[in-house]
Amino acid sequence: MPRFLRITIPAVVIVAWLVIASIGGPFFGKISEVSTNDQTSFLPASADATKVQERAADFRDPSGAPAVIVLERSGGFSAADTAVAAALVGRLGDRSDVQSVSPAIPSDDGDAVEIVATLTTAADTGDAVEAIRADVDDAVPSGMRGYVTGPAGFTADLTEAFAGIDGILLGVALAAVLVILVVVYRSPLLPFLVLGTATFALTASILVVWALAKAGVVTVNGQVQGILSILVIGAATDYALLYVSRYREALRDHRTGWEATKAALRGSLEPILASGGTVIVGVLCLLLSDLNSNKALGPVAAIGIAFSLLAALTLLPALLLAFRRAAFWPLRPVHGSAHPVVTGPDATGLWARVGRLVARRSRVVWIVCTVGLLAMGTGLIGLKADGVPQSDLVIGQSQARDGQDVLADHFPAGSGSPAQVIGSADRIDRLASAIRGVDGVGEVVAVSKDSPSGTVSIGSSDAPTVSDGDVLLQATLTSAADSDAAERTIRDMRTAVERVDPSAIVGGVTATAVDTNDTGIRDRSVIIPVVLVVILLILMLLLRSIVAPLVLIGSVIVSFAAALGVGALVFDHVFHFPGADPSVPLYSFVFLVALGVDYNIFLMTRVREETIRSGPREGVLRGLGVTGGVITSAGVVLAATFAALGVIPILFLVQIAFVVAFGVLLDTIVVRSLLVPALAYDLGRHAWWPSRLSRRTADDPVAATSRHVTR
Repeated sequence: MPRFLRITIPAVVIVAWLVIASIGGPFFGKISEVSTNDQTSFLPASADATKVQERAADFRDPSGAPAVIVLERSGGFSAADTAVAAALVGRLGDRSDVQSVSPAIPSDDGDAVEIVATLTTAADTGDAVEAIRADVDDAVPSGMRGYVTGPAGFTADLTEAFAGIDGILLGVALAAVLVILVVVYRSPLLPFLVLGTATFALTASILVVWALAKAGVVTVNGQVQGILSILVIGAATDYALLYVSRYREALRDHRTGWEATKAALRGSLEPILASGGTVIVGVLCLLLSDLNSNKALGPVAAIGIAFSLLAALTLLPALLLAFRRAAFWPLRPVHGSAHPVVTGPDATGLWARVGRLVARRSRVVWIVCTVGLLAMGTGLIGLKADGVPQSDLVIGQSQARDGQDVLADHFPAGSGSPAQVIGSADRIDRLASAIRGVDGVGEVVAVSKDSPSGTVSIGSSDAPTVSDGDVLLQATLTSAADSDAAERTIRDMRTAVERVDPSAIVGGVTATAVDTNDTGIRDRSVIIPVVLVVILLILMLLLRSIVAPLVLIGSVIVSFAAALGVGALVFDHVFHFPGADPSVPLYSFVFLVALGVDYNIFLMTRVREETIRSGPREGVLRGLGVTGGVITSAGVVLAATFAALGVIPILFLVQIAFVVAFGVLLDTIVVRSLLVPALAYDLGRHAWWPSRLSRRTADDPVAATSRHVTR
């Protein structure tokens, strides 16, 4: 190729990525503008809670979420305190982001009052609640305590917890990766080239995701937003590490950077594309989810992985070609220098010792590793992943949670978050009677657009609003809306109203939580087997074998069980978490299996390559020796990036951070370094059945040549 093109091609690639970064850079702080944390919007269209939410506007004026203000004074409210509450009602009613305000409702014990301020549909919930809390703080006198809770309060606290996802999370992740890369490469320049590649991939991903979310094509929430950043940084760095490893090898064999680049791309293209393709297919299996929040992560994560692949195979090679051997300074690879000896009596270093252990005691090694992983997996017995109360989603301080506790002390705990039932207007009395007969239900009223309060008593002269022959009833629950008791009440209520009116549907805050958890459990049961089958088929096509992919999938399953089992023990006995969302095992599985298979692919594609040259068992040892360092580095980087999710005080993300980070380290240190090599060594040529490699009978490179074994 002419020298002009050798210079022009990498220059064009670098300039193109710079243009993408200059356009996408400003969107780092804007993706939260298209992000929503409204739980109902994540439900499938078929969920009863979703149907109630969609039809609610037929029965009352459209409104935003209700903010429940609780004022409390031990010893009882004085006349002056009552005047303060009345003044606060007037002040809230004057706000442009508040649609309506209830009167100050005193508690039976006289120690508290409750005010419900319903936000407008145009109001930003987080900003509105922050302003209302400021009004409450200004209004309450000494000795009185004020809280803003209810659906709007919890949404605001959740939004505030996610506020650090653009800056803090990314900063922690990049800093952790930079430190690891400096230690791995011992070079002042190369870590920045790798990290720059990952950052540019993230910039392009965010730009595309923002545009799709703005157009309504995908749904983005704080969880998806945080996972996207971590996934792209971790995956792009992993792919970059593999390419850098191949490029460094190629610089020893080729004089020019161009020839070294071509050799490095030939050696790394297949495993990187296979690894990225496997992750993309794995996360796209989330499209099978009925829960919209799970479904949204599939295409968003796939976009991130696609740009990680693109950056690792275009931008990084162009940057390394531009800097050539200087990128590795001060440890520059010298043309013609010998490659490190990774097997045999002359081999030194950690991976040579691991290889000798595998060769001497392969069966003992894989049996001990398997037993140890299965023992860790016994922690799954105590795993509670059927959902957690909304009040426990935020770790640490939450005014909404504190206010909910105060509300439960003085009022029916479900105040401000009633259950909603849509049923036939002809059966309104029977429906109301059935609802009142459910344990855990207090007052039942009908919704009316014509009433100043928005509701009317059932059986009174005031008529409720009727739409398509249906009415909307509201039932106040005696338990907190996000409690287990409230969820049982909703399930009982659905059974009761179905007997009266089979077409009746139950919604509201608690019903949304019930439908979310039920759908999440269904998704977990469907998607996990599909991911396993899809990845198994990909591995079979890639490795041209049946036995080796089955071994790899089995190792991944055992590793995942061990990580989740240890996670369950830590959550229960160390952090004392109240449980876990059903999506925690699902997300952990998708990331651990899809990303864990990355390391399987890195290892086994190289083992297959070395097996062709040196025979089955020698190929295992050589593949382990050559890839051990890069796989371990990649695993540590990925674990560090996922661990960074723990800085966001959201229970779901903290749990994902621990399980995935621990699982990746377990996968890297135990499974990929000991279990899989020992199994492959013990199986020998049989690991490659039914390919031609399974008919190799000797670890003899001459035999490979004479039999024309091909890749």
